[in-house]
Amino acid sequence: MALMCLGLSLLFLMYVGGKEDDNALHQGLMAWSKVEPQIRQGTLPSLLPHDDDEAIQVLDANGTVVAATSQLTGAPPMVSFHPTNEKLSTTQVLCPPAGLSGCKTVTSINVYQPDGIWSMHVATPTVPWYGTTTAVFLAVGTSLLVTTAVSCWVFRDISKAVAPVTAIQRQLADISAAQLERRVPVPVPYNTYEEVRVLAETVNGTLDRLEAAYERLRRFTSDASHDLRSPITAMRLQLDEALTYPQDADWPKVATAVLAGVDRLQAIVTDLLTLAKLDAGAPLSGEPTDLGALAAAELDQRAHGAKIVRRIEEGVCVDCDRLRISRVLVNLLDNAERHTASQISVTVRAENGTAVMEVLDDGDGVAVADRERVFERFTRLDAARDRDSGGTGLGLAIAREIAQAHAGTLTIEDSDRGARFVLRIPQCPPRARTTEAPQESPAERPIPRRRLERLTAIVMNGRRQVAPHETNPAR
Repeated sequence: MALMCLGLSLLFLMYVGGKEDDNALHQGLMAWSKVEPQIRQGTLPSLLPHDDDEAIQVLDANGTVVAATSQLTGAPPMVSFHPTNEKLSTTQVLCPPAGLSGCKTVTSINVYQPDGIWSMHVATPTVPWYGTTTAVFLAVGTSLLVTTAVSCWVFRDISKAVAPVTAIQRQLADISAAQLERRVPVPVPYNTYEEVRVLAETVNGTLDRLEAAYERLRRFTSDASHDLRSPITAMRLQLDEALTYPQDADWPKVATAVLAGVDRLQAIVTDLLTLAKLDAGAPLSGEPTDLGALAAAELDQRAHGAKIVRRIEEGVCVDCDRLRISRVLVNLLDNAERHTASQISVTVRAENGTAVMEVLDDGDGVAVADRERVFERFTRLDAARDRDSGGTGLGLAIAREIAQAHAGTLTIEDSDRGARFVLRIPQCPPRARTTEAPQESPAERPIPRRRLERLTAIVMNGRRQVAPHETNPAR
């Protein structure tokens, strides 16, 4: 700002200096306009009238001074130069001209007479580039005034912006894990910059999400601790009782009960690891897959405790992680078998560019108020606790996380009877079939059935398909 004021002041002074210089030239021209007619008419007096700080000399064709103002009475010619190249006038600055003191701007003007060229010299004060001292004081005073006013305005504006930022910084510095409910102050509109207010609102929004995430983590940790502690406590009681009366203990029965508790712990830990990977955004090994063929293969290799009705379309192609989508179907089937009365329907179809897979049981269903709650982690409704007290309560939560990882949804929709779970994921164009089957490499040969069943059991959270009570209940 100071540099801008300095530049404007210099321009102002140069303008004033130019105006003063023009005034001096005008003053000389005015003097010429008064004296030149007298020269031509022959009425020129020897003593010429003049204004303040103005000196005039008139020389005849022989260079003799014939008229002058009072300062130059009896003085020799002021200057020796004359206009050349047929110019009417020429100007020079002399310090000083003959017969005068100080620097003067002298203009020599030719006057053409019958006897030759007469010369008239007009001396006026030399004007500096900045004009006058008054102009300098005016420029300096105006610059100081403007600079002071702008500085005060900038200081006020910066203080207005910095004060809310400082308040936000202090509040953030005081927020800890035990005080996540606190928020930074939001400035009043028109009391600061809009960007600062938006910053405060963004910080508060971030704190809201952080508090919600911390609350979910706290709840999840508490529930996980409870569900892990229960089987450990049960196994400890069984072992303590058996060791207290070793002679009376049925050790095979004790071992079987303890193994069931270990299986439950393994299921919980495996589900927790699966959720941790999903929360961390583990990459999907996506490949084009026929969803109907995938569902049919899973149903073929599974031992069912209820009648399965298939309504499966072929050619419903999806780009998915086969193991994870199989996990969704297994969890939904486990949940349906736990609550069905006699029959489960599995449907796969294409619907407006979306692949849809439904699992419908004929049980009591899920109340509308609980349709979202059953997808929360470690949530088990009263009916689920009555039917299966050994589940983890993570099956449906994992299924929904997998659906969302595939840019899809998993919801409970209306049905005439029972619970109708619907998975929707984007459909992809099916790959064209080739007429010639490719030659199998050793790595692509079919896996033996026994090994396939073992691998499937490991992938499905280490649960044996023949023991449905070890899978995750949902409600």
